[in-house]
Amino acid sequence: MLEQRDHARSERDTAQTEAAGLREAAHLTGQRLAIAAANDAQHFQELTDALKHNQDLRRAVDDRDQRLLVKATCPAVRTGSGTGAAGVADAGPAELAADARSDYFTLRDQLALSQKMILGLQGHIRTLCTTPPTTGAIPQ
Repeated sequence: MLEQRDHARSERDTAQTEAAGLREAAHLTGQRLAIAAANDAQHFQELTDALKHNQDLRRAVDDRDQRLLVKATCPAVRTGSGTGAAGVADAGPAELAADARSDYFTLRDQLALSQKMILGLQGHIRTLCTTPPTTGAIPQ
């Protein structure tokens, strides 16, 4: 009889220890998931802002309120030996061709998306994969 009581107490104590460990593991998992959700929300908002900025820039260029300038130089053209001035008179800054603008903005959007995805994955790895549990061991 005493042996059964001691065995039951031992099983109860083991079950309570396991339950406490599971509660702690659930708590830590909840904390990490909350951090991951906050990181996701931050990067999603940054992506939304970047895409909106690109859309505003696209609209301004289409409305001719702003120009897309290309950093470029035009080489001087020699017209013969000493028969005139080299270069193009009154050449303005180089501008992106109208048919290349949509590709430019598509690339900007894809770059913003890629950057935010990479930053999000790096944050996920830092918070969920490399951060050791702060308290207690997770039972196996």
